Amino acid sequence: MKAIRVNEHGGPEVLSYEDVELPDPGPGEARIRLAAAGVNYIDTYQRTGLYPKETPFTLGLEGAGEVESVGEGVEEFSPGDYGAFAMAPGAYAEYVNVPADQLVPFNVTLVEARMAAAVMLQGMTAHYLSHSTFPLEEGQTALVHAAAGGVGLLLCQMAKMRGATVIGTVGTEEKAKLAREAGADEVILYTRQDFVEETRRLTDGEGVHVVYDSVGKDTFDGSLDCLRPRGYLVLFGASSGPVPPVDLQVLNQKGGLYVTRPSLGQYTATREELLWRAESLFSWMGSGNLNVRIGGTYNLADAAQAHRDLEGRKTTGKLILIP
Repeated sequence: MKAIRVNEHGGPEVLSYEDVELPDPGPGEARIRLAAAGVNYIDTYQRTGLYPKETPFTLGLEGAGEVESVGEGVEEFSPGDYGAFAMAPGAYAEYVNVPADQLVPFNVTLVEARMAAAVMLQGMTAHYLSHSTFPLEEGQTALVHAAAGGVGLLLCQMAKMRGATVIGTVGTEEKAKLAREAGADEVILYTRQDFVEETRRLTDGEGVHVVYDSVGKDTFDGSLDCLRPRGYLVLFGASSGPVPPVDLQVLNQKGGLYVTRPSLGQYTATREELLWRAESLFSWMGSGNLNVRIGGTYNLADAAQAHRDLEGRKTTGKLILIP
């Protein structure tokens, strides 16, 4: 089969389109013929070595498609079923063997397979952020950085489902329009406005209850300054680079603030939690209550260009690769 391999860490140019042998599914595994694979920032961290992985490896953690065969002991899935996954390696490929306990079934007549691939990682991230890490309530206000990104557009929609007021930050007027369409009540163009001053103005000087920050180094200090006393900064990414060490006394000085650095694996640690989050997404999509925007579709062989576009902040919504 064809797959995207990383033989050495580096820039997008290290992504190699190669022939790879795929073993039969082992005990507890299902082989998926992939309809699509999702492209995520974590893929770029693994490619560069920021998140070290032993080379060579096949990139990609997220995808969806048809079950072709199953290994010993798999009872929940049969050939012909459809499944999606978010944290199993090897998705930048034509086929992948996935542990069946990490695979979520979906009805392909209600949710098209490419859309299922597009929503798993970012959708479940938006779900745990809004439903678990800081469970939003009616009357609360949230600041969402990168509100027109893949997670941002989904997070805006889920925050509105929970009754919150949403302030989004974006870099362009085009992205501002998308954020508003996703439910953002106010949108700040950080390229023209100081997002701290604007957030303070929009909240009558009180600050927001929570900041969801996937940008990291460039926004972290400002995000703290946007919070009301005892507010929460949820740092779930680092698209601008990792945050330098923080003097925790600063949290006291700024109002007894909370900071957390979660990741999806901690919020899908049990089968029950994984199914709750994924099935919520599929249900909302099937009923038309959650819009998943595909921002770019690339052939599998063009994975390097997808990475360039993602890292260049040229994209909105979700990028997918088609084998």
